[in-house]
Amino acid sequence: MRYDKSGSTLQGTGGGISIMDGYKMDRTILSSKDMKMIMAGLRSLDSISGSHYYRQLMEKLKAGSSDFVSGNESMLIDLSSWDKDSLSPKIELIQDAIELTKTVTFEYYAPGGNTQREIEPYFLIFKWSSWYVYGYCLLRNDFRLFKLNRMVNITHVKAFERKRDVPMPDLSSEKVFPPKAKVKAVFEPSMKWHLIEEYGIGSYKELPDGKLLFEHNYGDDDGLLSWMLSLKDKVTVIEPESIRRELLCIATELTEKYKEV
Repeated sequence: MRYDKSGSTLQGTGGGISIMDGYKMDRTILSSKDMKMIMAGLRSLDSISGSHYYRQLMEKLKAGSSDFVSGNESMLIDLSSWDKDSLSPKIELIQDAIELTKTVTFEYYAPGGNTQREIEPYFLIFKWSSWYVYGYCLLRNDFRLFKLNRMVNITHVKAFERKRDVPMPDLSSEKVFPPKAKVKAVFEPSMKWHLIEEYGIGSYKELPDGKLLFEHNYGDDDGLLSWMLSLKDKVTVIEPESIRRELLCIATELTEKYKEV
C-alpha cells in the first residue's frame, strides 16, 4: 500500500484506492456556477422527496459558503406531480429497496389488465414527465420499466444478491414506444400551438387554406385514439383507415349513449 503524490489517497495492492480519513475537498475546484447547478439539482430532488434528506444536504453545502453560492436562484425544477402525496412515499420506499438490495412486490395496472409483480429494482427514472422504476421482473424473467403511478401496495420482500449483469436502460422513444404506423391528420389553424408544444415547429405543413397537415409515427392505437378524441372537432384523421373507422365507431357509441340521458 502506498501514498499518491498528493498524499490524499492510499493505493492498495489489488489496485483499489481509498481516501485518507479527514481529507477535505478543496472548494475552489468548483465555480460559483458549478455550485448553483448542484443546488438546483438538489432542489429538484427535494421537490419529490418524502424526507428532509436533500434539504439537509443543501444546508450543509450552504454552511459557510454564502459568499461562494451568491446571487438569486435562476433555475427551479419541480419533479413532483398532482399525485405527490402518494408518489413521494413510493419513491422513498423504492430508493430504500435499491440501497438494501431488496425485492419489492406491487400490483401493477396496465391497459392489458392488472398483475401482481415482484422485481429486483435497480434504477429510479424520471422521464416523459413521469417517474419509473427499472428492474428485473421475476414474473417475466426480464428487465422491465414500470410507471410508479400505476403501482399500488408496494412492499419490500426479501434480499437479493447483485449477480445479474444489469444493462443501462435504453430510454429512447424508439425502444420504449416502438413505432407501429404513421398517422396523417389535418388540424385546425387554432391548434398550431398544440402541435408546436407536443412535437415542435417543424412537425406540420401549413396548407393553402391555413389548416395544418401533420404526419408522424405512433406506437399504439389506444394512445393515438385518446389523443385524437381529446382534440374533439379540431382534427380530422386522414390515415390510417383503421383509426378513422374506430373513431367513427366510438363517436356512434357515444351518440347512442348520450341520447339516453
